[in-house]
Amino acid sequence: METLKKFFPLSWKYSNDVANVIIGIIVQLVVGILAGALIFLSTLIVGWIPVVGALVGWVLGIIGSLIDVYVLAGIIIQLLVFFKVIK
Repeated sequence: METLKKFFPLSWKYSNDVANVIIGIIVQLVVGILAGALIFLSTLIVGWIPVVGALVGWVLGIIGSLIDVYVLAGIIIQLLVFFKVIK
């Protein structure tokens, strides 16, 4: 559990009551949306370069997918902590 606490600190921070769980989910979604917007802007700026743009777009696509998985896992872990499945 200590490893999960290190990788997903928000999941344990916002798991006291229903209001905190909703706030924690909103915070994680906002972080995911901001990261997606930054990746989109980076791809838009560099995407017009023929070879480099394609490589950067590919790498940023992978990073965006990993961020999406991280946010989803954080929300799931937060709900599991709230419902006392994980302590």
